[in-house]
Amino acid sequence: MAIGDVYDAEACEDVHYVDTGMYDVSEYGSVYVIDAQRPALVDTGIGARYDGILDAMAEVGVAPADLEVIAVTHVHLDHAGGAGYLAEECPNATIYVHEIGAPHLADPTRLWEGTKQAVGDQVQYYAEPEPVPEDRIVELTDGDSIDLGDHTLDAYQAPGHAPHQVIFHDPAIDGVFTADAAGLFTPSTDEVNVTTPPVNFDLDRALDDIATIRELAPETLLYAHFGTEPIGDRLDEYARKLDNWVTAVREKRAELGDDDAVIQHFVDTVETPAVWGEHKAREEIALNVRGVLVMLDRDEYV
Repeated sequence: MAIGDVYDAEACEDVHYVDTGMYDVSEYGSVYVIDAQRPALVDTGIGARYDGILDAMAEVGVAPADLEVIAVTHVHLDHAGGAGYLAEECPNATIYVHEIGAPHLADPTRLWEGTKQAVGDQVQYYAEPEPVPEDRIVELTDGDSIDLGDHTLDAYQAPGHAPHQVIFHDPAIDGVFTADAAGLFTPSTDEVNVTTPPVNFDLDRALDDIATIRELAPETLLYAHFGTEPIGDRLDEYARKLDNWVTAVREKRAELGDDDAVIQHFVDTVETPAVWGEHKAREEIALNVRGVLVMLDRDEYV
């Protein structure tokens, strides 16, 4: 597997994905190209990498002018950062996003400032997002569907990671585009890793999101991070890891009493996939610890 490679999604007809090279590492960011009657993208990745998505579309045989749908799972910039750039390159595409996130695509100013604060020096990998014209945005709510002709993307709100997150179920392939609701899958290590960033992570809702996917009972999980995987027991694995992770952070905070020390403890001790490299791995862990600490400070978790 290498940055820029395009793969056929196993057991998912018409669906392909590209390794976007997010954060300059492989096996982290996926953007999906659906070669449907109404061609579509699921997510857009970081804006700095949008040209790789256009290359992937070309490899699949979807011209920019033929793209009709850009379905954004949520507006975090590792998923929606390229929306404005791709909207400009693909003039006939309509951008679908949850209603909570829609204003941030039309005017990404606050989103960009919040991202810089949240990701720290990882911002070097990003590009400042371009606005999406309001008349090209369609707002989604829970239960809405995007008709692709021979495929359908049924949207289910999944707010545990962010209130503007949706997952998409495509009955034609018996698959779910999981966004961040099922964790981060790494093919080279055959494991699921947690994602708990600030400021909206909520454990109870995240576990509910896993239950939502479980109830849909798809054959295939199509991860935004990274690639496709038969469902197997992956949801149980993730629920267990997520619960254990929050417990570990809570207990370490009680022990050390200093949030900087808590973050450093986990940065020093948590094993991460080698493919992520040292810098990305360190920043990923720190981000996830901060997300749990923010959650613990909210009234319902005190």
